[in-house]
Amino acid sequence: MDTNKLSNKARLLHLSALSLAQGMKSGSFKSLYRGHGIEFDGVREYLPGDDVRSIDWNVTARMGHPYVKMYEEERELDVLVILDVSESMKSYSENKSKLLTALEAASLITLASYQNASPVGCVIFDGQIKFSCPPRPGLNQTMLLLSNFEKNEAAPKSEQTKGSVLDNAIRGAGRLLKKRSLVMIFSDFRTASWTEPFDALCQKNDVVCVRLVDAFDENLPDVGSVRFSDPETGLNQVLPTSSSKFKSQWRDFNFNKVEQWKHECLRRGGIPLLLKTSADPLAELTRFFAAREVQ
Repeated sequence: MDTNKLSNKARLLHLSALSLAQGMKSGSFKSLYRGHGIEFDGVREYLPGDDVRSIDWNVTARMGHPYVKMYEEERELDVLVILDVSESMKSYSENKSKLLTALEAASLITLASYQNASPVGCVIFDGQIKFSCPPRPGLNQTMLLLSNFEKNEAAPKSEQTKGSVLDNAIRGAGRLLKKRSLVMIFSDFRTASWTEPFDALCQKNDVVCVRLVDAFDENLPDVGSVRFSDPETGLNQVLPTSSSKFKSQWRDFNFNKVEQWKHECLRRGGIPLLLKTSADPLAELTRFFAAREVQ
């Protein structure tokens, strides 16, 4: 691991992540800092002015006079990043691939979590689970995650396992988490069988699905008949990119896939977010958390 390169990258992203850190802390996910994150700390006798909703009726019935519940607020927000580094994430139509965009966004979330003193962990996958770590606080944990992001950015094709085990990554995430947490999934979601474990994860956590998209997902350039290859399956097919009918079908197909994905996320309790490779990940994530704040 090139520690100097990693330290320089972390330093460059540090200031960028400050505004994102504040957005994570002040947005609607602040319920994870308090409310969902409070622990029962005992009971005491009811005093005038106490909220009647905090009365512990079981203890009150036993003691013959009212008692209220006391809670200790947990200020930490546990964060878990699920990162897709499969072959399909490496394809791109512009200057930056889906993978590079996802890695930058995941790095920003990791650094923002560190600045908030929040424990952070991650699960990295392609056709297998490549790395997993439960949320932990501190600089060493932050640098560990950044080093794994860096390693997967430069990983040669020989180290890649074809396919996508998003379903297993989500199941693994559920096993890593010990309390309600904020989970950020960065993927192109070009796989099946992820909705069932996703449903279970959403029942106990706040889950944001960040779908990486590029220009080819919306429109194909007019370059005649071109041979396309699926990086996951190796399937080759010649597509008539000059055909207006085909281009319209391509656009409609991808639009419907995204709408179906949004529907599945919302129906199961997740929060969908589209992140284009042409966009600035910091600006998009900051805007997302700011929008959650006013909802």
